[in-house]
Amino acid sequence: MYFDDLKLGMTVELAPAVIDYEKMLAFAKEYDNTPLHTDEEYAKTTHFGRLIAPGVMSFLEVWAKYLEVDFFGEELLAGKSTKIEWTKPVFAGDTLTGKAAVTNLVIRNEKNGIAEVAIDVHNQNGDLVLTAVTEAVVKRRMM
Repeated sequence: MYFDDLKLGMTVELAPAVIDYEKMLAFAKEYDNTPLHTDEEYAKTTHFGRLIAPGVMSFLEVWAKYLEVDFFGEELLAGKSTKIEWTKPVFAGDTLTGKAAVTNLVIRNEKNGIAEVAIDVHNQNGDLVLTAVTEAVVKRRMM
């Protein structure tokens, strides 16, 4: 979708992403090797009571679902930035659902613009577990 066709408030629902225990543990051991993510006994002693998923992994599981939607298609030129805020822990077995919304549009030049998309992610209980705001450089129609 061209930048010129985007409208503020456009939304899309993302397919659910399930946090798999083995995948979570493997990701944590490789990219976020802290006891809260990798040591069951330690995690039991925390206020969480069990292992929590690495935040980046939780985001990436949902991000993969966002990419399946292909909001911009071939008109996507590049990613510009992403800011993630984690609001609640995510656990193995959780099902995350997200909704992406166009929240800002800025014309950069005659060839492209910056589209800001906010993604709110909830677990199976309806709790907001993370928000992400990403900016993408998107082609404009050549007039």
